[in-house]
Amino acid sequence: NKLVLFDIDGERQKPIGQYGEIMFKERYPELDFSYTTDPAEAYKDMDFIFMQMRAGGLHMRQKDEHIPLSFGKIGQETCGAGGMSYGLRSCVDMVEAIHQIREYSPEAWILNYSNPAAIVAECLRREFPDDKKILNICDQPENVVRSTSRLLGCDWNDLDPVYFGLNHYGWFTHMYDRKTGEDLLPKIREIVKEKGFLPQDAEQRDKSWLETYGFVQTMMEDFPDYLPNTYDGYYLYPEYKASHLNPNYTRADEVIDGREKRVFKECEEVIKAGKLGDKFHAISDAHAEMMIKVAEAIAFNTLGRFILIVENNGAIANMQDDAMVEVVCELGINGPRPLQ
Repeated sequence: NKLVLFDIDGERQKPIGQYGEIMFKERYPELDFSYTTDPAEAYKDMDFIFMQMRAGGLHMRQKDEHIPLSFGKIGQETCGAGGMSYGLRSCVDMVEAIHQIREYSPEAWILNYSNPAAIVAECLRREFPDDKKILNICDQPENVVRSTSRLLGCDWNDLDPVYFGLNHYGWFTHMYDRKTGEDLLPKIREIVKEKGFLPQDAEQRDKSWLETYGFVQTMMEDFPDYLPNTYDGYYLYPEYKASHLNPNYTRADEVIDGREKRVFKECEEVIKAGKLGDKFHAISDAHAEMMIKVAEAIAFNTLGRFILIVENNGAIANMQDDAMVEVVCELGINGPRPLQ
């Protein structure tokens, strides 16, 4: 088994790679692990390519968020003027990267997490119309499912969601109990009304994320038929959102001041010690777990159900067939099949 980490920024990559060498040596010694800035070394003869790029880096994300908000408009990583700016950068770099990948691994599955996923997915559909092994994924619908399970006090694997929309602008029309078939949405509606809505991993979240999830309560009061994606608020309440976001300190700044420092500090400590010790903590993380489960579904033809971004082709009746929509799909070795 082989795993290669690739980045265009060798200096930033180095501590992550060194941490990986120590971690895999202790936890998975049979793995052939390496890290590189050479595309040929990274992409050659791979079965799966996991992609998540930050075109322009975090300093450009700051600009995407700060500049629109300074004019009273939505400045967000994937929504509004900030999302469009980031999307245009991402499309250029994604197209270049996939052409490189196909040079070295023409049959690899490309599993893309890069934002803004809706814009990137549409770009890749147009640039690579015949490449059916590019799969665009977002973990936010699954995050909402997991957060709903926390609300209900059940295992998120016991929930069977029905979902439709565009990436970061969608709705859960039903949330079934896999064991009984009961639609739990009426119960969810009452609990959200009484107790509000929190992310599954609320204890690990920055303040802005707690506010974003908390706003689900307001959206369900105004639009009670469905359970919304947390990002719907940017579209449905743009003036309110823009007026309540700080143009000088946004989610990008939270990441720079928080997660970035924590991650690289932990890497530094592990590298210095030469061992993981108690620094490795396996936590429930939809972002990581979903991508792995998607790869497993394809590799082992499990026909699992996932909310994925795919060509519409009738999945949503009143949208054009070539629209890139986000719906529940059955996934196996032949790719996704939207459930209508």
